[in-house]
Amino acid sequence: MAARAGIVVTGTEVLTGRVSDRNGPWLAEALRAEGVDVGSVVVVGDRPEDLRSALAFLAGSGVDLVITTGGLGPTADDLTAVVVGDFQGRPSAVDPALEARIGAIVARLSALRGWRMEPAATAAGVTKQAQVPVGATVLEPVGTAPGLVVPVAEGRSGPPVLVLPGPPSELQGMWPAALAAELVRTALAGATELRQETLRLWGTPESELAATLRRIDDQLRGLEVTTCLRDGELEIVTRYSPDAGPAYRLLQQAVTEDFGDMLFSQDGATVDEQVAAALAGRAWTVAVGESCTGGLLAARLTAAPGSSAWALGGVAAYANSAKEQLLDVSVEMLAASGAVSPEVALAMAQGARDRFGADVGVGVTGIAGPGGGTTGKPVGTVHLAAVGPDGTATKSVVLPGSRDAVRQRTTTLALHLLRGLLLGGPPA
Repeated sequence: MAARAGIVVTGTEVLTGRVSDRNGPWLAEALRAEGVDVGSVVVVGDRPEDLRSALAFLAGSGVDLVITTGGLGPTADDLTAVVVGDFQGRPSAVDPALEARIGAIVARLSALRGWRMEPAATAAGVTKQAQVPVGATVLEPVGTAPGLVVPVAEGRSGPPVLVLPGPPSELQGMWPAALAAELVRTALAGATELRQETLRLWGTPESELAATLRRIDDQLRGLEVTTCLRDGELEIVTRYSPDAGPAYRLLQQAVTEDFGDMLFSQDGATVDEQVAAALAGRAWTVAVGESCTGGLLAARLTAAPGSSAWALGGVAAYANSAKEQLLDVSVEMLAASGAVSPEVALAMAQGARDRFGADVGVGVTGIAGPGGGTTGKPVGTVHLAAVGPDGTATKSVVLPGSRDAVRQRTTTLALHLLRGLLLGGPPA
């Protein structure tokens, strides 16, 4: 059986949604790359009893390694190291050498950042972070918090617990050292290659794909197939060991045969990546004029490294006056057709193209809600246009959902309109 791990993400701020969990998904993918399957990701608040319950659940589920993230700071709610030590039957004590190293890090950071520190409180925090369960392996801090590998006490059974800091940059920076730790290597000795492939469809519901999967279900042994419909895209993610390669190729063939006109990505590339590659490959530039999305499209286009080579800029022209003055949409057109109309979307695309001197211009206008809709133009009405050297593409839709959902879906729709203009494939 392949090596398996369980993850506990700690922090009331994560549990309540004030902070999004970035560590659980990152660790799950990092472990998959090492051939380790993740059985569960559990999120708990800053309550010792909840952390102990999560540790007990994972330790009893047959995993080879438990990983915790967060709760290693200097404040009273940072209790992970002590709780894990107690759970493993290993009481904690201050490591004087580690205390000195953490103290030096804190002093250096304080000097660099101009922090005003109260000596007694600082010393107490450093001492707290230097508490180490007896027999644990210390992973040197990337920030101020050390990581730990805590084995179960002699005479007891259970997996080791890898304790990692909560800030994603610190956790990711510590990951190579964690994998190199002897106890972690031993725990994950059964790791085997675990492949992951992604197919992406545009313009079909999950129910249609379900029929295909049912038809070939008895031929998909060894595949773990998951589907997710998000912003109009249907993502098919498949995980499998190398010996199940023929089954995956059969799945890929079936999806291609049934949804060839909707399959826009066979190699996992996102629409953002495809648009960026197409623009770079043609040495074309793009500019956007957007209203209801308020800059979200420009943000997506400029998210990729090197985007300055193709993304010239954008105008968030929310008011009619901005559409007139910055994108050259005529007063007469706005009066005759209204700001939310196919004509204005096309004029915004052409205006962005002309103003920035871009090869391609994209225009977006709509009613994101929750107010502002009418009988003729209900909330969710969106018009898009893309203009380039090879022609023009337009799209008009009425999207369901909240204001945020309409804005996000519109941004994805605009990228697919651009993809269609640049690469062909499934129409937006």
